[in-house]
Amino acid sequence: MACLFCQIVSGEIPANIVYKGEGVTAFRDIAPQAPIHILVIPDRHITGPAAATSADEQIVGRLVRVAAEIARSEGIEERGYRLIMNQGRDAGQSVNHLHLHLLGGVVLPTPMV
Repeated sequence: MACLFCQIVSGEIPANIVYKGEGVTAFRDIAPQAPIHILVIPDRHITGPAAATSADEQIVGRLVRVAAEIARSEGIEERGYRLIMNQGRDAGQSVNHLHLHLLGGVVLPTPMV
């Protein structure tokens, strides 16, 4: 069985899609942690950042560019937004498919550094 995000990409599971193209799909998170919480994913299954190879550099960069375009279209570019990518259970990765969280629309708490 395909992973949850692969099923969203294929259209098997509905989602509130905000972007689709160039091997990237972006959709609103069903449990948002901010007024704007969008997941930006590669259409091709990559389990997480640790599984990305040099062959994946272009698509990983594209995730960031698409997130910036979405931030602009959502009206949060000026005030700011956060991009988060998690690897593994301890970091909070709940779906084993590489994804970038785009969060904004509110002052976000300072993250751990």
